[in-house]
Amino acid sequence: MPLAVTQTAVAETPVTEKGLTGQIGGERPAMGRDTRDKEDCALLAGIARGEMQSFERLYRRYYGRVFGFAGRITQRMDTAEEVVNDTMLTVWRKAESFAGRSRASTWIFGIAYRKALRARSRTRPEHEELELEEVADPVQSERLEAIFSRDQLAQALNRLPPEQRAVVELTYVQGYKYTEIAEIAGCPVGTVKTRMRHAREKLRHMLAGPETEQ
Repeated sequence: MPLAVTQTAVAETPVTEKGLTGQIGGERPAMGRDTRDKEDCALLAGIARGEMQSFERLYRRYYGRVFGFAGRITQRMDTAEEVVNDTMLTVWRKAESFAGRSRASTWIFGIAYRKALRARSRTRPEHEELELEEVADPVQSERLEAIFSRDQLAQALNRLPPEQRAVVELTYVQGYKYTEIAEIAGCPVGTVKTRMRHAREKLRHMLAGPETEQ
């Protein structure tokens, strides 16, 4: 994949020194999941045929979502950028292996999940924390903030183990079902539920007020 492809796609995605601006998700139109998946599958088919235009469009669609997800797992913006590029390079090279047995986004996030965990294992998190608004889908963020304040939630999520943080991110921010998360993480649904239960317990403890903890 020529470097120019990555540079062209990224150039059309707004980024600041602190992170992404505006709505996360790149080119993410307001449409049903089935419609988005059909379009994503069509783009993957085009990529499998070597169509650069299809790749650039898919890159714009997923740049923000994958960057936010990777940023939450690795807690490093530079590493998150690497994860995005590595993920999309794999998509470019392996598009023809996508069999359509799952949603295209599930397949892409499965790649991103594995690369983010590997990147996390070889790098130390920065102390600079990613704000929730920089990595979360606005609609899903409102649901989380109805329970916890934004600052409290962002700090607590950053303290969870990577695997548990990923389940929370994929459920509440990306909107995936447990069965889809199991495909992404390559583990049984029961393991996903266990990770979520432990994550909720830890979040509840970390976010509990002084009166609640007594």
